[in-house]
Amino acid sequence: MNAQAPEPPVHHGVDAAEEAAAMITAVGFPRMPGRVMMALIAAPAEGYSAADLADRLGISAAAVSGAVRYLQTIQVIRRVSRPDRRRDHYVIIPDTWYGLMTNNGPIYERLATHIEAIGAEHDDDHAARRRAAEMAELFRFKARRRPELVDEWEAFRAEHHPPA
Repeated sequence: MNAQAPEPPVHHGVDAAEEAAAMITAVGFPRMPGRVMMALIAAPAEGYSAADLADRLGISAAAVSGAVRYLQTIQVIRRVSRPDRRRDHYVIIPDTWYGLMTNNGPIYERLATHIEAIGAEHDDDHAARRRAAEMAELFRFKARRRPELVDEWEAFRAEHHPPA
């Protein structure tokens, strides 16, 4: 009897996914959730199981568990159960970035208000007031531009990616 072991799955985009994960980690996104998220972007249509993610990324089941829990909490991925599969799979939620971009706009305005309060506490420190004022101004600028960016994205997407 010559039973052959199944071929290991072929994972595409591994190097690019790891580079992208490293980049978002460098700007503050947690490392393991970033790696899992980028792996899921490259996943087949049915997504990856936790075991698939552990295999693809060379990480423990515990690391996968913590990462998917985080990504589910921030509503970037969802778990998909099907009766014909023994294991749940994880997939990127469609339009997740669009939702994050449109729903988090008020945060910038609130952040600007808090940063201005920091500056206001420094009556005699002009440099601290100036830094706080400039940062608050940046966040208010982002808050004002957010609706325009969303409109531009919707127009671009409609033109380049019409509904199927």
